[in-house]
Amino acid sequence: MVKIGNYNIMRVERDVDFGVYLVEPDGDGTEILLPARYVPENVTVGTDLRVFIYTDSEDRLIATTEKPFATVGQFAFLQVNAVNRVGAFLDWGLPKDLLVPFKEQQSKMVSGGVYPVYVYLDMTTKRVAASARLEKYLGNVFPDYSVGQEVNVLVWKQTEIGYKVIVNNLHQGMIYFNEIKRNLVIGENVNAYVRKVREDGKLDLTLAGSTQGRVEDVAEKIMSMLKEKSRLSVHESSSPEEIKAVFDCSKKDFKRALGKLYKEHKLLIMDNEIIAVSD
Repeated sequence: MVKIGNYNIMRVERDVDFGVYLVEPDGDGTEILLPARYVPENVTVGTDLRVFIYTDSEDRLIATTEKPFATVGQFAFLQVNAVNRVGAFLDWGLPKDLLVPFKEQQSKMVSGGVYPVYVYLDMTTKRVAASARLEKYLGNVFPDYSVGQEVNVLVWKQTEIGYKVIVNNLHQGMIYFNEIKRNLVIGENVNAYVRKVREDGKLDLTLAGSTQGRVEDVAEKIMSMLKEKSRLSVHESSSPEEIKAVFDCSKKDFKRALGKLYKEHKLLIMDNEIIAVSD
């Protein structure tokens, strides 16, 4: 099935004066026009092309080789080109602007303004649209990340303690000021690393992502558990799966953390357990 508002692999079915008609290689034969101005050189019938598909001003499916600033399921900062009685129309890099209906605006949008939005497919009209009500599209799936895991974030807004960010187009996160060495720019995309998955599903992140930082986080978890139980059955020979389930980290970082704590005389490493050293 063709994914409207996203990239698709389509096959050239026939050539016409004003472009080429494309079909899905294993689809139902529905033809979608790729206008002549977007057709690459030396394309022939049977050629497979990666194209973006959306609807034109007459709500017909249309293909393009141009790249929009965001696709369905993504967040982006986009500028308003115009506002009318229907809503605001955003520049998203394609000839047809992207509509934000009034009901999907967090505050009244004005021409020339730049706003964070989520791009979605209106299932009733089959049109691609955008919403500035970001919270309803975030945190709908509980995050499944390991400490130290690399993620992509969109810098959303600055607060008194740091920057709110959108993580992998799915979750809310925070990068605290003490975790960065430079000011971030609102709307900037950067890579970050998970420091903690909070109980509310939001993420604490860092830009450092060093091995040392990950190991220190794991060591902190180990000592916290040892304070409660004094000994743990998870040890150096435990499986990677068991270690991840308990400490949410890789076996390599776990062993590094154990080595660090052993050198600091904070625990003893036994054959089948680790034991806290009494003060």
